Amino acid sequence: MARLLIVSNRLPISVRVDRGALCLTRSSGGLAAAMRGPHERMCAVWIGWPGSVAGLTPEQRQDADAALAGIRAVPVHLGATEQHRFYDGFSNGVLWPLFHYLLDKVNLDAELDWEAYQRVNERFADAVAEQYAPGDMIWVHDYQLMLLPALLRRRLPGAQIGFFLHVPFPSAEVFRILPWREQIVRGLLGADLLGFHTAGYRKNFAASAAHVLDLDPDEAAIEHDGRRVALGVHPISVDAAEVARIAAHPAVREEAARIRAEARGRKIVLGIDRLDYTKGIPRRLLAIERFLEREPELRDNVRFIQLAVPTREMAGAYADFRRIVHEMVGRINGQHGTTQATPIHYIHRSLPLDQVVALYVAADVMLVTPLRDGMNLVAKEYVAARVDDDGALILSEFAGAASELAEAIAVNPYDIGSVAAAVKRALTMPAAEQRTRMAALRRRVDTSDVHAWAQSFLDDLDRAAAPASEAAGAVSARREMPESVVERVRQAPQRVWILDYDGTLVPFAPMPDLAAP
Repeated sequence: MARLLIVSNRLPISVRVDRGALCLTRSSGGLAAAMRGPHERMCAVWIGWPGSVAGLTPEQRQDADAALAGIRAVPVHLGATEQHRFYDGFSNGVLWPLFHYLLDKVNLDAELDWEAYQRVNERFADAVAEQYAPGDMIWVHDYQLMLLPALLRRRLPGAQIGFFLHVPFPSAEVFRILPWREQIVRGLLGADLLGFHTAGYRKNFAASAAHVLDLDPDEAAIEHDGRRVALGVHPISVDAAEVARIAAHPAVREEAARIRAEARGRKIVLGIDRLDYTKGIPRRLLAIERFLEREPELRDNVRFIQLAVPTREMAGAYADFRRIVHEMVGRINGQHGTTQATPIHYIHRSLPLDQVVALYVAADVMLVTPLRDGMNLVAKEYVAARVDDDGALILSEFAGAASELAEAIAVNPYDIGSVAAAVKRALTMPAAEQRTRMAALRRRVDTSDVHAWAQSFLDDLDRAAAPASEAAGAVSARREMPESVVERVRQAPQRVWILDYDGTLVPFAPMPDLAAP
């Protein structure tokens, strides 16, 4: 029976030891949440890293592998140094900042990290090939595994392989900075379908492939190595019905009422982000400070709540970033706080989903201002939680979600003055305008939810992969010369063969001198 093989850097379950006992805990993050439905509904197999097992005894490791197998999860075990170089070194030290346009943070002298990235992608390819059975569909996820499609194509030539990028793909002018740009593009082009959040990201990849490999892509596909690779636009979303169900739960409504009571009549402006330098938190804090300076008549009527979820705590750059954010919050509260209240209520920890949804329900304004973001599911979760069609969403124009959520108040996160003005506009927006905007946003999020996203991608992958065998059959048929023609050639007293040169006898080359036979 054909199956879906989901492949990602992390499994949706993490393995750890707590007080000597083996524990399996559900992983957080948008990818784990987005693929939970397909994993359960389609009886899919999920392949990925389960977390470090260095602290496990051999018996515990066997028990962990057996427990993972019971939930159709296949672990790819990595050593500590290998994992650090692959994940922290190359994936998040090179690709993450480059793809988010933060070029000053890109480590371009990362040869050892690149070698680890290649090795780990090979390890994943071995693990997938071991699980694969003819007819299975393979769906690879995200920037940590960009070499994997081509590695799988070599091992499994006839497999259906899809790849989805959950982060932005940068402009060709930015991508060409990468020393390993050709290997990355060739790695991705092993897939039958490459999926991106927006048409802009797809266009950037096509332009990069054209520049790096001298290809000539059209809008929806690239011809490479005798194969047609489809390029799709599939904006990821959230489980809108589940978020709405949680938002309507009496306990969540009660918690939202408690949050509002603590605000003592002040309007609540909410920010929820991972504590990552791409999320624009420092500039958001500067915009809040500008608002407090500009709007003395409003500042005592507003409470800003910022939930900063810890991420990559061991990385030095993130420790410095955390310190900067903490110091900014302290300085702004020190300058603008009163004996009655402080303007920014800062929370640095993870919260369960029901408490996050309670914050969504309580907030009058949602402030989503990343410097660059592949999509941003916080914006969509907020919309899904506004079951009364009220509230206002302020959204960075550099988030992928901005291409869909047109009724949000769009801002340039680098322009702190315009963000401050947008906060005032949202706080003073008439209720009728709020309802009109939010109703339109909710309709879009409800109809284009995460289940529709997953099904759309798999349907497109099925279509992209199916013509491959048909095209191969057509080429094979054309290669079978009619017998009458062959016989006439045999009987001819003289034969002249006329052959094309570039692309036939030799590969295409940018200069004639390089096109030697």
